[in-house]
Amino acid sequence: MAGKHALNIVKMKRMKQEGEPISMITAYDYPSAVLAEEAGVDMILVGDSLGNVVLGYNTTIPVTLDDMVYHSRAVARGAEHTFIVTDMPFMTYHGGINETLGSVRRIMQEGHAHAVKMEGGAEIADTIKIIVQSGVPVLGHIGLTPQSVNQIGGYRIQGKDEADAKRLLEDARALEQAGAFGIVLELVTEEVAAYISSQLSIPTIGIGAGRGCDGQVLVYHDVLKYTSNYRNKRFVKTYGDIGEQIRNSITAYVQEVKARQFPAEEHVFAAEDGVLDNLYGKGKAESNS
Repeated sequence: MAGKHALNIVKMKRMKQEGEPISMITAYDYPSAVLAEEAGVDMILVGDSLGNVVLGYNTTIPVTLDDMVYHSRAVARGAEHTFIVTDMPFMTYHGGINETLGSVRRIMQEGHAHAVKMEGGAEIADTIKIIVQSGVPVLGHIGLTPQSVNQIGGYRIQGKDEADAKRLLEDARALEQAGAFGIVLELVTEEVAAYISSQLSIPTIGIGAGRGCDGQVLVYHDVLKYTSNYRNKRFVKTYGDIGEQIRNSITAYVQEVKARQFPAEEHVFAAEDGVLDNLYGKGKAESNS
């Protein structure tokens, strides 16, 4: 987008202080990134949700580091003036620190991201601290953490009781102290998310976490119903239905091809006079047609 300047982590913190909400959306390829930037979004997340909405997996767990690098690089080409955060995929930051830093390096150098996102709370704070000290901005992610969906017993709302709320607050503080520049709160009760947001100096980005967060993020395909047999989600608002438009358009194309209505005269190119006679001999072109 002409004249647009990418956000940075200092500006994001100032936006929190001034009460200006931060807009974030996922993108997974060049055209979606171009459109997101043209629309004026503040940040783009190259989420491992691409496993669900692009690659056809049931969870994010099968998504690989190569997948994330590939899609991040495509998004970076399409959104040169937008701050891009790329997910660290499943089990790429729970082993040795050298292996973790190697994965971060690939996302930053090969994927051209501006920051990485990591799921987890206090248990990964030490790792985040080392990554930040290495010069890489880190966006935290607590609440529902899809990479741990098998461990936490499914896609459940977080922060419904006092013990869970206390754990989330402790995790958020641990991530802030480790140097995270912001935290995604996913499927957290509105009251708890708002309180956590008020206790931090860094911005919170909510998804299904209510109105008290410092920003919001949604999945590109949810915003646009860009799928077949879309499943409505309570925490999502859809702003268009391009899935139906795409399906109807392709259906019309197929029908016109079958009916020999496409291509029509305006879609074809004519040769110069005499070309067929020179190729086949005068009169032979007509007899062969």
